[in-house]
Amino acid sequence: MRLPSLRSAIRQALSRVLTALEQSVKQCLQPVDSHLVVGTLADITRSKSDLIAENAFLRQQLIVLQRQTKRPALTPRDRGLLVLLASRFRWWREALMIVKPDTLLGWHRQGFRLFWRHKSKAKTPQPRVPENVIALIHTKSLDNRLWGSKRIRDELRKLGYHLTKRTVAKYMRQVRSTPPPRKPSQTWGSFLKNHASEIWACDFLQTYDLWFRTLFVFFIIELGSRRVVHFAVTAHPTDAWVAQQLREATPFDTRPRFLIRDNDRKYAAEFERAASGITILRTPIRAPKANAVCERFLGSVRRECLDHVLVFNDHHLHRVIKEYVAYFNAARPHQGISGQVPNALMRSGSESAASGQITAFPVLGGLHHDYRRAA
Repeated sequence: MRLPSLRSAIRQALSRVLTALEQSVKQCLQPVDSHLVVGTLADITRSKSDLIAENAFLRQQLIVLQRQTKRPALTPRDRGLLVLLASRFRWWREALMIVKPDTLLGWHRQGFRLFWRHKSKAKTPQPRVPENVIALIHTKSLDNRLWGSKRIRDELRKLGYHLTKRTVAKYMRQVRSTPPPRKPSQTWGSFLKNHASEIWACDFLQTYDLWFRTLFVFFIIELGSRRVVHFAVTAHPTDAWVAQQLREATPFDTRPRFLIRDNDRKYAAEFERAASGITILRTPIRAPKANAVCERFLGSVRRECLDHVLVFNDHHLHRVIKEYVAYFNAARPHQGISGQVPNALMRSGSESAASGQITAFPVLGGLHHDYRRAA
């Protein structure tokens, strides 16, 4: 019994040794792909016929892989090795299979650019001007378009920062694309904010009735409070009609200082005579943002009123616009005046109570509602 068990142990030991020896031989004979230097050193000991056969064998495998993979993924390390190996022998174009020769030359030029960019890169010194002072120059340049480099330099000296004019101008150019105007002037936005309570704007809204007849609604709005000062409806607007609407909007000589209008031919000589004493501000051609408040109001009239109503005639349109304007002035809050109501902004105090039952009043047949607290 001892002899068979001994034979079985010897067989198992020999089997394990032969298996390990076979794996080591296979590992030594297969090409090393992860260690290029070790594989190259191992190829030195081989004969020329073995290397030629192995190259043909590997080339055939590459041809098979090229049929299945159209664009292999290459790492930067692979690209660098291919460029380096291609520089070592003359026939690299014929041996290159996975990419085009122009691609390999492009990698070489890219590496050349990166090398000289790194070599010629100068060390960036620390800026002499602190970051908070640079940020202050940027802020002053953006907030004060009329200030030049001299003015900002003097303003910085008031705060204890002594810089030259050239240094200030350098940092101003980083945030300001155009130089300050030669003649002192203000932006259109600043002008509107400074004179909003003294500026009116007028414009026409064109719409159609149920029978596809053209109707025009003429509006005059006060920019400061967003209040609709006057409106009128007509099918045939003329210069005399528009002039009469301006007279009705300014009774007892209650005139604004400025009036914004576009370049419509309806504002002719009669309108100019009716607007005597008012400075007319004509908007540029095809510049609706120059009359942005009025244009935004016309869009609100369309979206909140006319898009939901079938207009029968000019009298019906007048009744609908009258009800909407009353709601617009007395109940509708506006983002441009911090969520307030135009008529409430005109009054000194607020009449809304903090307590009481809330009642809804329908506007335009329930299209909108005005919510108020009971007194």
